[in-house]
Amino acid sequence: MGTEAQSGRRNHVENDPKDELVRKDVVLDKWLPITSSRNAKWWYSAFHNVTAMVGAGVLGLPFAMAELGWGPGMAVLIISWVVTLYTLWQMVEMHEMVPGRRFDRYHELGQYAFGEKLGLWIVVPQQLIVEVGVCIVYMVTGGNSLKKFHDLVCDNCQSIKTTYFIMIFASIHYVLSQLPNFNSISGVSLAAAVMSLSYSTIAWAASLHKGKMEDVDYGYKASTPAGTVLSFFGALGEVAFAYAGHNVVLEIQATIPSTPEKPSKKPMWRGVLLAYVVVALCYFPVALLGYWAFGNAVKDNILVSLARPTWLIAAANMMVVVHVIGSYQIYAMPVFDMIETVLVKKLRFKPSLLLRLISRSSYVSFTMFIAITFPFFGGLLSFFGGFAFAPTTYFLPCIMWLAIYKPKRWSLSWITNWVCIIMGVALMILAPIGGLRLIIVGAKTYRFYS
Repeated sequence: MGTEAQSGRRNHVENDPKDELVRKDVVLDKWLPITSSRNAKWWYSAFHNVTAMVGAGVLGLPFAMAELGWGPGMAVLIISWVVTLYTLWQMVEMHEMVPGRRFDRYHELGQYAFGEKLGLWIVVPQQLIVEVGVCIVYMVTGGNSLKKFHDLVCDNCQSIKTTYFIMIFASIHYVLSQLPNFNSISGVSLAAAVMSLSYSTIAWAASLHKGKMEDVDYGYKASTPAGTVLSFFGALGEVAFAYAGHNVVLEIQATIPSTPEKPSKKPMWRGVLLAYVVVALCYFPVALLGYWAFGNAVKDNILVSLARPTWLIAAANMMVVVHVIGSYQIYAMPVFDMIETVLVKKLRFKPSLLLRLISRSSYVSFTMFIAITFPFFGGLLSFFGGFAFAPTTYFLPCIMWLAIYKPKRWSLSWITNWVCIIMGVALMILAPIGGLRLIIVGAKTYRFYS
């Protein structure tokens, strides 16, 4: 009873050590980044979740407020905070819903809820879109913030293309991507979490210090009703992007030890609650004060709108760089786990440092190339936020909860989950439309690799 609750296949190995196939699976589990280490503390959950959630999305919230307006904007922010906290609680609860087994990965829970094959087809494409999409957006964010820092501290220097700054940012990840598992990046994640709180504080404090712009306008920017509606849809995606920790929550919980007496959900939930307090302290002041100061003239990255005091904004941009370095690794780790599982189990490669070096470096190169080619920050937030984040964050946990627990019809649980599902589906349909419009508008004046 005092030993850690393991997956079904590990228990099987103990009963039948001669089973060679299962023995290989256990060896693979000990090599893969998600399951290789299970000694994390509850505070690891806190700063991993802060790093996963408070990222590029917080910088775009004032811009989202400008497209939503005061009333709808406040409502969307508060509803999203409540709904995503609820669905995150569901994920934490479902991690060990089967005695003696842990759902260490999102798709494993999906397979239990929907069946072995259907679960993979439902969850894996959406999760990959989210995680790869976040990595691409963070490549853009890191490169833009590095460029902004350079331009602020070196006013008379020759201008350098954003492309080169994205490449500089990517070079860091060629090194960090070789760290084996979640626990090995805990130091990077802690630094990222501290930076997220720091630059968010700078963003709202600098907005408050600056005060309202002269002739500030809180009306909608678009000149036509159609443009206003599409911008509104895009803003929904930007908010959805800001609440994105669900895609890695099971993988984070997998690193926490668990016994029947002390299940992992208790320390995990403690960390999640602390993380959501930090989320509220970051999101709401930045969104409201950024919009209050600049109105509909605010940029899609609030730090771009803020230019004074120079040293403070330069420091904030460098904090963003440190934070998205950690966030990139948090979202890349489950992708590394999937890639390495396929390479070893399907393509029969041997687990090795060389395999890890080639596969992870190839992934970093891919995300860097896409980021260099399509660096449309606001549009990317909206598109990915609606297309993929809405399902995996707002309503897929609710569907799995209904499928597994089968609450009584018209009970509070049944009604709550169906309300979340309806809102999430509407978000998934509407937000990508607005995001695609932002990308098209940005593409009109964009020159490739500039």
